[in-house]
Amino acid sequence: MAKLTNEEIISSLKEMTIVELHDLVKAIEEEFGVTAAAPVAAAAAPVEDEGAAKGPSEVTLVLKSFGTAKVAVIKAVQAITGLSLGDAKKLVDNAPSNIKEKISPVEAEEHKKALVAAGAEVEIK
Repeated sequence: MAKLTNEEIISSLKEMTIVELHDLVKAIEEEFGVTAAAPVAAAAAPVEDEGAAKGPSEVTLVLKSFGTAKVAVIKAVQAITGLSLGDAKKLVDNAPSNIKEKISPVEAEEHKKALVAAGAEVEIK
């Protein structure tokens, strides 16, 4: 098997959709027994301790509307929540609805970016 260069890997990542990238991250986590979120949470922990008085430590990610790209939003919701395709569709159809509750603001921002990229209107409460 030919070894890929860093440039080739980055080039292929640029061509992937958000859902494909999410699936790739999950596959890497399972294959190597690691968690991609652990370093981010560890790095963010001191900031959250200092900023505890400034903002909430747990937030809720709310889907306000799915916009014009309903299928893409359903797939993004499915990837974020781990729900079946049918359950993700029900969640999107019933917008406004809570996508994830009691999550860190950092995680909420990451999920918001994925949903907005899919065409959804999202709010963090």
